[in-house]
Amino acid sequence: MSADTDSVPDVMGLDHTTVTGWGRTAPTAARLIRPQTYEEAAAAVRDCGARGGIPRGLGRAYGDAAQNAGGSVLDMTGLDRVHAIDADGGTVLCDAGVSLHRLMEVLLPLGWFVPVTPGTRYVTVGGAIGADIHGKNHHVSGSFSRHVLAFELLTADGEIRTVIPGTPLFDATAGGMGLTGVILTATIRLQPVETSLMSVDTERAADLDDLMARLAATDHRYRYSVAWIDLLARGAATGRAVLTRGDHAPLDTLPARLRRNPLSFRTSRFPSAPAGLPEGLLTRTTVGLFNELWYRKAPRARSCQLQRISAFFHPLDGVPHWNRVYGRGGFVQYQFVVGYGQEDALRRIVRRISERRCPSFLAVLKRFGESDPGWLSFPVPGWTLALDIPAGLPGLGAFLDELDEEVATAGGRVYLAKDARLRPELLAAMYPRLDEFRTLRAELDPHGVFTSDLSRRLGL
Repeated sequence: MSADTDSVPDVMGLDHTTVTGWGRTAPTAARLIRPQTYEEAAAAVRDCGARGGIPRGLGRAYGDAAQNAGGSVLDMTGLDRVHAIDADGGTVLCDAGVSLHRLMEVLLPLGWFVPVTPGTRYVTVGGAIGADIHGKNHHVSGSFSRHVLAFELLTADGEIRTVIPGTPLFDATAGGMGLTGVILTATIRLQPVETSLMSVDTERAADLDDLMARLAATDHRYRYSVAWIDLLARGAATGRAVLTRGDHAPLDTLPARLRRNPLSFRTSRFPSAPAGLPEGLLTRTTVGLFNELWYRKAPRARSCQLQRISAFFHPLDGVPHWNRVYGRGGFVQYQFVVGYGQEDALRRIVRRISERRCPSFLAVLKRFGESDPGWLSFPVPGWTLALDIPAGLPGLGAFLDELDEEVATAGGRVYLAKDARLRPELLAAMYPRLDEFRTLRAELDPHGVFTSDLSRRLGL
């Protein structure tokens, strides 16, 4: 997962690196190791030291999942080879350090797309399995691990195991946040496409109930679906939203000028957000203004607009280091899910966030489909809301603790890949297979070779 890192000497005189998640809220120092071969990865695991180690990809976990204070962090991005592509059967075998961006570059010209992508393509395959990432298509396609046919796992005893779906080790590793071992390679089933463009429908929803009704009634018509929500709107407009849905555009729907090179993968890139931005740029006033403009400029209803894959799935990737806009204090991304039948809980939470005036301009609501097999995998059938909040907002910790209680009472859970502050006593209520995970991990890694700031904080 790469994030902001700085080399600093520790009290023993060894060079350590300050490592953070994408939210930049809880930096800790660790020894950063960058293996270039499987043998070097095995040696790094053997030499992790008393504080253990944790694998890390491109640093897009928002919290402390890929940090290890005083221990080792294994940067796996040096293992980034694409070994084999079955262009007829639609599978790829690659190293765990390969990014989804790289897979898109390689696969799209062949008529294939990754089966699941989150809001950034700058995540590694190993990170995608470890966090069991989901995307706009969970209601149709599930999470990433559902499309993994096998992976090779380097475990604490130095053994490399081939792991397949339907086994306890697969289910513990998918969503297991890197705590069962180091994923070295993976074989992934792909999604066929005819073009690198998306056919997109956009519409406005007047409030949260209007939004949920539209999603529930028509989501089955779309492979991809997501709604941006204005969480500063209040009163009758609480939960007003812009709903965006679509699918891969068929070749015969493209105008002639685009049919000449229908599978080209093009991205946009804007200037990087500067380092050292001051605190307080994202206030209720500035975010409220942005939200108003964003909602008003969205069409009331528009169909079949063609968009690049990068614009539809990953608009923020066009602004390198966009996480810096929150200032040095960073931000918290809070994501939870509550099941179908718990819509009142969702309404209460959205109302509380709105009344609290949390300045969030990145807030999205999606619907999840069937659960995935991972014991700590986040998605369950229901409604998931994700929002970014400046970490320095007064009283934020206590407020989110209250929301955690409401989520847990409703039978929901928070997303560990984005968490940096959940209280450990709520974890078992949110993840009922937690004891199975702990038991397997204790058997597989009795000396705690694989550990992280997140695992210590939550007692994983």
